[in-house]
Amino acid sequence: RTRFAPSPTGYLHVGGLRTLLNNYYFARQNHGDLLLRIEDTDRERLVPGAIEALVKTLELLGIDYDEGPVIADGVLKEKGDHGPYTQSSRLPLYREHAEKLLASGHAYRCFCSKERLDEVRKQGELAKQPAKYDRCCLKLSTEEVATRVASGDAHVIRLKVPEGETTFTDIIHGKITVPNADVDDQVLMKSDGFPTYHLAAVVDDHLMEISHVLRAEEWLPSTPKHLMLYAAFGWTAPSFAHLPQVLNADRTKLSKRQGDVAVEDYLKKGYLPEALENFLSLIGYNPTGDREIYSREEMVKLFDLSKVNKAGGFFDVTKLNWMNEQYLRKLSVEELMESVKPFLAVANREVPAEMLKKICAVEQGRLTTLKEMVERVEGYLAMPAYDPSILVWKKADVADAKRNLEIIIAFLEAESASLFDTIALLEARILGYIKEKELKNGNVLWPMRVALSGRSASPSPFELAWVLGKDETLRRLAAATKFF
Repeated sequence: RTRFAPSPTGYLHVGGLRTLLNNYYFARQNHGDLLLRIEDTDRERLVPGAIEALVKTLELLGIDYDEGPVIADGVLKEKGDHGPYTQSSRLPLYREHAEKLLASGHAYRCFCSKERLDEVRKQGELAKQPAKYDRCCLKLSTEEVATRVASGDAHVIRLKVPEGETTFTDIIHGKITVPNADVDDQVLMKSDGFPTYHLAAVVDDHLMEISHVLRAEEWLPSTPKHLMLYAAFGWTAPSFAHLPQVLNADRTKLSKRQGDVAVEDYLKKGYLPEALENFLSLIGYNPTGDREIYSREEMVKLFDLSKVNKAGGFFDVTKLNWMNEQYLRKLSVEELMESVKPFLAVANREVPAEMLKKICAVEQGRLTTLKEMVERVEGYLAMPAYDPSILVWKKADVADAKRNLEIIIAFLEAESASLFDTIALLEARILGYIKEKELKNGNVLWPMRVALSGRSASPSPFELAWVLGKDETLRRLAAATKFF
């Protein structure tokens, strides 16, 4: 049983999705369960509507989980036997377990003010020592603690770190030993009655029967604290695997300061969910090392935690672009049409179905993202303004461009509309005519292509004419001759 436990901060971080995918592959490979748990005990980071947005994003990605919050009939509900799966709905459980730790002597109440704690931290920095609480309140008598609690004095509950050392084996990082003297007496319950991540995560992982915790590497230093809690409760700890960070090219942690980090942002840009999943799954890991494209089914079958690199992996947008192109080319024209429609709708662009199908067929091999189609269709719906000088082919001149445009206009006017039924037919007949009249391909096809697209770089004139049809093709060609 694995779990993905994000905070509802308003978006799904790409690093979070990589963590989720690893949990998904591992659970499915072992015929286990995947749980979605919302860790919302940090009330300052809570964003209204974030849980619903997260669930919808996972639906869009096609990631199914066995237990956790779901949206049914437009309402946020829960499925599974271990809920509720939102930590703010489980507060009595955490208070109960914190009291157990107090009773067993594994935790104590701390009444220190923020000002005193800041001073302790400052003194530690001046002494060049690790930031740790000085255990001042551990010296309080039982009677004094009881009196202050009865008086309603604000306080937190801290873990009483035992002497000795903590040793554990991480599936990715191997055997790790930490002197307990280096571990701070972590706050477990805050003065507002909410638990910290440390207590809530341990209690939930135990009660939800999590067997394997696959989480971000940033939680590796906290693992000794969690193991101390498992021992204090007398529970068996799950197996841990701390996944390497997703990094920028300069080896810094991926953050908003250097670009987009939200999964939703990449989907809105027109990256296919399948491509984004494939790309993120291979950051710091490749199951076979002999290719880059893997289906979800293949990833489930091949997933191996022992092959995950210890070092962080780079978020390479160039590689993501390449991968998205590969997935776009695999789509049928009909699938591409359906994928493009939402982007056209957002841009308020209406394209006749038959024309959109032709545009997709022509542009598919040139796309990097779906959103690019919004700009591409513009040139088919209306002729863009362009510099007439680009109509002239290489060493030819204006007179040559105009003459060749007039020649191709005369040829197309004499042909029936059925010539425009296929690209192959257009290409064969036009090239045949050029050869028959002993003309030069470049001198005819270059101005024709520019006249139809308004760009120096575009699909072939045969593809453009096929999409536009006879009437619009002739109209654009004739408009180009008026520049001279």
